Amino acid sequence: MDNVIRIMCPKLTCRRILAVPTEARGQTVRCRGCGTTIKIPAKPPSAPAPADAAEAPGAPAAAPAAKKPPQQDAA
Repeated sequence: MDNVIRIMCPKLTCRRILAVPTEARGQTVRCRGCGTTIKIPAKPPSAPAPADAAEAPGAPAAAPAAKKPPQQDAA
């Protein structure tokens, strides 16, 4: 496992990639490029939730009902 966290500066005019040691989790660091303070997440992002067990992987999803266009009265 990597002992460095790579995080991008949130400031739009900077966007520098910072390499922060994992020991800095939960702390605030300062971007060396622009000085913006950045809160390092306390824990790594969790994996996406698994799909509903009722749905088989690769099974086609139910198509949404098509809406009919509103009818116009002929004048």
